[in-house]
Amino acid sequence: MPKPRTQRVAASFEQPSATGRWLRGLHFSAFSLVMMGAVVLAVLILAPSLQGYLAQRQQIADQQKAVQELSAQVDALKEQRARWNDPSYIRAQARDRLYYVMPGETSYLVIDDRPPAAKGDTTPVSSKLQKTRTDWVGSLFGSLMGAGLTDATPAQLGSTPAPTPTPTPAPSK
Repeated sequence: MPKPRTQRVAASFEQPSATGRWLRGLHFSAFSLVMMGAVVLAVLILAPSLQGYLAQRQQIADQQKAVQELSAQVDALKEQRARWNDPSYIRAQARDRLYYVMPGETSYLVIDDRPPAAKGDTTPVSSKLQKTRTDWVGSLFGSLMGAGLTDATPAQLGSTPAPTPTPTPAPSK
């Protein structure tokens, strides 16, 4: 008995995208694989050396900055040494720091002989909190409306009266 024949049906595939067509178009030869391997090997070999080089450059930059700071400090110390070589500077420092005087001069040292200041009263002004009871929103609205809607000049308006407090009932206990 003959075997039943399988029926073949044409498969329908979606059209590949542009990226898919590009990837299918790539063909690697042995030479390209060897060259890619050589590039990867070069990166693996050179990466530690490059990292060491960059670390050394950073250390050099830090050391140069330290040298600049120290040279500025040396310059400041040279200026200070030059000042101390000046006799008038030494004389001024002796007067200011050690209270020395030249022969024939009289030195007066004034010490604060005032009595100590009286201590301020540290008791609280009030033991209860006080709250201002004014209608500030109404006052603000009235001021804005009055300023925006009036035809009077500032001289005619004169001074503005103080807002009057709104009476509120006292809280019961």
